[in-house]
Amino acid sequence: MTHSYPAGYQVKYETIAIGKVNYRIRSLLDRQQYFDPDGEAERLEIAPAMWPIFGLVWPAGLFLAEAMATFPCKGKRILEIGCGIALASLVLHRRRANITSTDQHPLTETFLAENLALNRMEILPFHLGSWAKDVLPVERFDLIIGSDLLYEAGHPALLANFIERHAAKRAEVIIVDPGRGNHGRFTRAMDGLGYHLEKEWSDQQPVREWLKRGQLLNYRRGML
Repeated sequence: MTHSYPAGYQVKYETIAIGKVNYRIRSLLDRQQYFDPDGEAERLEIAPAMWPIFGLVWPAGLFLAEAMATFPCKGKRILEIGCGIALASLVLHRRRANITSTDQHPLTETFLAENLALNRMEILPFHLGSWAKDVLPVERFDLIIGSDLLYEAGHPALLANFIERHAAKRAEVIIVDPGRGNHGRFTRAMDGLGYHLEKEWSDQQPVREWLKRGQLLNYRRGML
């Protein structure tokens, strides 16, 4: 089902099965959507070609959400970085995990709120901002997650530094990378911060057709 919104972009609704639960999701219709009448995205340095990226359902995001359906979360403070449609956050929120989401796109919070409502869930903490700036309160997280974040050569360092500012001394980081070629740089940056690459789950999780290449990278610091 597709809809045109007065805001100037088209969306669709679909039901996505994650674990044993069906989630009703509103996303952008396709990658051709763009609407920035006040220049808000431009001021945030989001190029027109990148504008719709936040609002689409990506294989890496599906893979991360599937992993979070069973990942141990009790007692952990969790942060999803670059959440976009925030499937993983929705899954964790349904599990009553302590989850906070963040993204730099100005419409992310609106889509998150509507998807929470579609699934009859209460609001969850969200913060708008980029990795280059401190957008979160002074808070440390035990588990930091994200998917398809390493687009460009400069992203590994930016992401690692953001994680360092917001991770607890004993922390775990899970990044799903669909094989963009920059995860080696990220692993080296994380190693410099004391993180050990625990495992790559590319062959150990039920990939389905969601993630035909790439891997789930699991980093740990200060944990046995």
